Amino acid sequence: MSAPSHNIEPSDPVPGRIRRLSAAAANRIAAGEVIERPAAAVKELVENAIDAGASRVDIAIAEGGKTLIRVSDDGFGMVAEELPLALERHATSKIDGSDLLNIRTFGFRGEALPSMAAVARMKLTSRADGADEAWMIEARGGDIDAPKPAARRAGTEVELRDLFYATPARLKFLKTDRAETQAISETLKRLAMAAPNVAFTLTDQTDGKPRELFRAEAEQGDLFDARLARLRRILGTGFAENALPVDAEREGLRLTGWAALPTYSRGSATQQFLFVNGRPVRDKMMVGALKGAYADFLSRERHPAAALFFDCDPERVDVNVHPAKTEVRFREAAVARGLIVSALRHALAEAGHRAST
Repeated sequence: MSAPSHNIEPSDPVPGRIRRLSAAAANRIAAGEVIERPAAAVKELVENAIDAGASRVDIAIAEGGKTLIRVSDDGFGMVAEELPLALERHATSKIDGSDLLNIRTFGFRGEALPSMAAVARMKLTSRADGADEAWMIEARGGDIDAPKPAARRAGTEVELRDLFYATPARLKFLKTDRAETQAISETLKRLAMAAPNVAFTLTDQTDGKPRELFRAEAEQGDLFDARLARLRRILGTGFAENALPVDAEREGLRLTGWAALPTYSRGSATQQFLFVNGRPVRDKMMVGALKGAYADFLSRERHPAAALFFDCDPERVDVNVHPAKTEVRFREAAVARGLIVSALRHALAEAGHRAST
């Protein structure tokens, strides 16, 4: 008996053959890594605003960011020709591509805006500093219109409606509106700690009834004092009054910030905030070093509270580890870890038996 024939028309894609994905499909795939939930979209948009030199960033959301995310800033804005480019993958003003280690901005990959435009209904309006008029561009599930004149003051506003409408399967993995709103709030608070000289507001507009969830005016003074003032505003006076100042340096790596007294420990690790060159990160090495520094003071069930800011030459730390840019890799990890442990133990030893208030 002859084997059954499989008729493949010349126009049909041959099974197993390599083919080029469409730009829309590529952007939706990228969105799965970059924009996994509404809080990730807020993070990317707020980081763009800070990179653009904004002194104020206002965020509005509805239904946990699922139906509305709007981020407005007073940064230097974009001209009309830049709007279509902003929605192209790997188009960015942050780097020129010649050096992927000397990165001094939050963003640099050029993936966030195209990813959002691929899975949501986006309206991007911007007016460059000193320009006579503003321009707007709209995108729906990857279909992008031509820019057109608009009305707006200097700065940029990005509005996302119906996040993931083009990839509805993603919606099934989102949590309740309350949980997604909480994640957005926590994300914004970390960014507010990183940029104490910038004012932030977060408003929930669900049901058309604006409700302010978070407000932080720009802090004054030098960076050290401004950071403590911002931490006091976000974490409360309890943390500020029970935190020990940290300022240490080793082999060109500098660690500053505040570490709370052991008696101010928490039942979970929710009050651990780590930053590398101003970028909020979730780094296992740094978390482990923080825990190790308190090992002689806390039981295994208790967690220290701290806000630590690591500063070094950008070329000594790789931030291009993951599309979400929350992980970093130190070139001299042992030196970085040793600095954290020694600096915190020194601060705790200086405090002696001082108890929390």
